Amino acid sequence: MAYQKVNADQRAPGHSQYLDNDDLQATALDLEWDMEKELEEPGFDQFQLNSAENQNLENSETADLNLDPIQPATSPKGRFQRLQEESDYVTHYTRSAPKSNPCNFCRLLKIFCTAIILFISGILIGYYSHKNCPSNATSSGTLDLHLYQEILKTIQGEDIKKSFRNLVQLYKSEDDMEISKKIKTQWTSLGLDDVQLVNYSVLLNLPGLSPSSVTLSSSGQCFHPNGQPCSEEARKWSSQDLLYSYAAYSANGILEAEVIDVSYGNADDLKRIKKMKNVTNQIALLKLGKLPLLYKLSLLEKTGFGGVLLYIDPCDLPKTANLSYNTFMVSLNPGGDPSTPGYPSIDGSFRQHRSNLTSLLVQPISASLVAKLISLPKDRTTNGACSPLELPNNEERIVNMKIQTVTKFETVTNVVGYLKGVTFPDRYVIVGSHHHTAHSYNRQEWASSTAVITAFIRALMLRVKRGWRPDRTIVFCSWGGTAFGNIGSYEWGEDFRKVLQRNVVAYISLHSPVRGNSSLHSVASPSLQQLVAEKNKFNCPRRDQCPKTNISSEQIQDDADYFINHLGVPTVRFTYEDIKTLEGPSFLSEALFPKHATKIEEMDPFFNLHETVTKLSGEVILQIANEPVLPFNALDIALEVQNSLKGDQTTTPQLLALASRLRESAELFQSDEMRPANDPKERDPTRVRMLNDLLQDMEKSFLVQHAPPGFYRNILYHLDGKTSQFSILLEAWEHCKSLASNETLQEALSEVLNSINAAQVYFKAGLDVFESVLVGKN
Repeated sequence: MAYQKVNADQRAPGHSQYLDNDDLQATALDLEWDMEKELEEPGFDQFQLNSAENQNLENSETADLNLDPIQPATSPKGRFQRLQEESDYVTHYTRSAPKSNPCNFCRLLKIFCTAIILFISGILIGYYSHKNCPSNATSSGTLDLHLYQEILKTIQGEDIKKSFRNLVQLYKSEDDMEISKKIKTQWTSLGLDDVQLVNYSVLLNLPGLSPSSVTLSSSGQCFHPNGQPCSEEARKWSSQDLLYSYAAYSANGILEAEVIDVSYGNADDLKRIKKMKNVTNQIALLKLGKLPLLYKLSLLEKTGFGGVLLYIDPCDLPKTANLSYNTFMVSLNPGGDPSTPGYPSIDGSFRQHRSNLTSLLVQPISASLVAKLISLPKDRTTNGACSPLELPNNEERIVNMKIQTVTKFETVTNVVGYLKGVTFPDRYVIVGSHHHTAHSYNRQEWASSTAVITAFIRALMLRVKRGWRPDRTIVFCSWGGTAFGNIGSYEWGEDFRKVLQRNVVAYISLHSPVRGNSSLHSVASPSLQQLVAEKNKFNCPRRDQCPKTNISSEQIQDDADYFINHLGVPTVRFTYEDIKTLEGPSFLSEALFPKHATKIEEMDPFFNLHETVTKLSGEVILQIANEPVLPFNALDIALEVQNSLKGDQTTTPQLLALASRLRESAELFQSDEMRPANDPKERDPTRVRMLNDLLQDMEKSFLVQHAPPGFYRNILYHLDGKTSQFSILLEAWEHCKSLASNETLQEALSEVLNSINAAQVYFKAGLDVFESVLVGKN
């Protein structure tokens, strides 16, 4: 065809104001008017387009104007590209004039000149539209790594460090609202579309007026949780650390009983101890780690214990972590406001007054206090090896533990900001961090988290101000109430559950960017592990010296919990850790130590690690928010299921057969639908939208109804990076060994079986729908 008419009022769905260009539109309108005048002149009266050419015109016009949100722009030369491709345009579309016509030469000359003018005008218009409106192309899913790097190159460690130090100055206020308002002001000034403060009135369990204490009955010596003798001087020395050395939502009271060492408190430990002693209403000396704390406490409660002294063995920590005298805080809240379990804490909601979530008196204590209780020497190293703390079986220790906490309703505030997408504004990529919560440790980890998310927002908005926007909406969240059981994220999730179930495609956690400085640890859903591995390799400066990729799908302690376990949302988190921490027992991060600003700056003095985490997370966010087809891998989920069943002594033939069928369906889905959709030449907008809807809901099939306390409901996540079996099957097998009945094991097997079957049916139904659509079109 020769040219394309462009109406000034044509806009793509979700078209952004940043894509408008008045000068270009005016030029196009003038050109349209001139061409209409030309067509009215003699010689053009029989200029006609057949039906096939009309169809080409429509397709070309759509592609050039980017009305199709999926297909990328095919040429930078704009609306008149086909003039180049059809050199015989003049003879192809004009009739031959009679030889006797004296104006034949003039008319041919006029046609020739008109074609030349159109050709040059097309090149100029295409050039300037490409130059001045880069967002028109990039908003259609054609972003590549070069653009990602251009956005992220402005992120600098020094800027994150300055932001971190500014945030640290705010923590001195006990008012959670002040920090939230500062974050909102900063995000608004950076240019986010809509930044809101979302408040919830929730039930918090707070320390009493005086710190808890542990008293040796034999000597009458009284100790604070950090191992210091009970005295007014010791209380003043570190008053806040002593007050906040407690277990939130523990039972209150006084208990005098024998201390029984239960080690890590697993089923085998308890079975062994019950054969030796009467444990009813006694006090368990429990190590943190290896299993979720809530699960271990549930076992102790069922066994009959009345109290728990909880500690971390120094042998489980890196040598650089000198925490012998440090106490810590834990929360016994599985998630959300305890007064509104399963529903949001909004005005008018029924409130349950639950001052404690367990019948046990639970008190965290330092390793130095444990050493005093069992009368061990300070130096416990043997030939350079650390000797674990252990209470001799033949010795008896009677202690008196006193716990006093108070419960009251307080306001928890979330900061939520939006960057609206231009093509799929109803699909959300959520980026989560957390900020300081009043009435808890003055930890500086929140400042690290907030500084990182703010650095990414700043880099992103610099590009937005130049006219670019992501295809999908990015939602930035700074959560409150994290220390008390991820309360802010749970309440927001419950409040907007229906919308989030339908619209959220991924959650990127920036909860703990730097917890060590020796190893990058990546946690990702199975469907996103391939993407994360690619980012790790791409950001390694020398491929031959790249460390082994450390990626796993394991339980994490942060605000991603609700999105993983209740919405089945694919999740990614990058964190720098100490290698010793990764090699040691899992779940030590359940302990909240009072980490001060100097410690974080010691681990990362130039904030280069913070910069790396920000850029890695940013690339993942950009790719998920901009790729026409979500970068999720369906086959990896099926492979993960098969790997989780390998070597598992509880596996049945039915499970293995279902897992095999799931893999077959996933392979068909990957080859028949994903591969063509990733080819721009074969990409159909309707099918791509259907495909993305299937991809974002893949993990929902693996949410089981019942999981042990502290275990993920999403069975694709393992207890730690060292185990590959389904966690609920592992727990059920351990439970079965200690009981005569195997009912618990059968229930767990049924949960896993139904999940795998639901996933297989889901993929199969998706393939059937695509096939039906294809047949209908043909």
